[in-house]
Amino acid sequence: MHPKTVLILGANSDVAKAAIVQYADRGYRIIAASRSTAELESFVQTGVPKSADVSVLYFDATDFAGHGAFYRSLPGKPQIVLYAAGFQVPQEQALVDFEGSFRMMQVHYAGAVSILNIIATDPVNPGLERIVGLSSLSGVRGRKSNFIYGSTKSAFTQYLAGLRQHLFPRKVIVNVIVAGYIRSKMTAGLDLPESLLMEPAFIAKAVVNAGNGFTIVPGWKWKLIHLFLKYAPEKLVAKLP
Repeated sequence: MHPKTVLILGANSDVAKAAIVQYADRGYRIIAASRSTAELESFVQTGVPKSADVSVLYFDATDFAGHGAFYRSLPGKPQIVLYAAGFQVPQEQALVDFEGSFRMMQVHYAGAVSILNIIATDPVNPGLERIVGLSSLSGVRGRKSNFIYGSTKSAFTQYLAGLRQHLFPRKVIVNVIVAGYIRSKMTAGLDLPESLLMEPAFIAKAVVNAGNGFTIVPGWKWKLIHLFLKYAPEKLVAKLP
């Protein structure tokens, strides 16, 4: 029996790289797709066992017109898909730099809708089993410190919720990883509480071990924060940074 194929979109992110290693350890065939193919190739050569079956392809989440051709060119149709593409500009910049804000919208939401719709509606891939999206707690509730970034993640989460319902009759599982602070390239230099930072490998483990539930919040501290953000009165949330 042939190994299952995992397609990772936005595969140069720290969480995606950790997921590549963990999927490889389990014997999956991996298609790692990113704009940063040279960096990704270097990672595969040095950070992944030589025996792993990993293909590196170019993928741009914002190249909507090219998504169809990208999917048709895949060396194999995926059973599992991870959308991990990310981009962030600080809130202060996002408020005055629409280009940066728009790119967050494109990468986190529009790009995801474009490529995942193509994958989900492919009539000749009956083997599709699971789609996992890497989202954020920033998308749970609007907060003054990051509401533009958070709104793009919120839109992505809601899209995945509807996609899950749409694919339910086909028994395709859709999960969303609602993650807190991750020690990564995107958070480097930010003043974040060390006790709340999670390692990329910890988040990747939640991806690889995703079960049947929709919302997955890694880390018990972040589970409590998630509940607070979801249910706290507006007057309390307004006092948060």
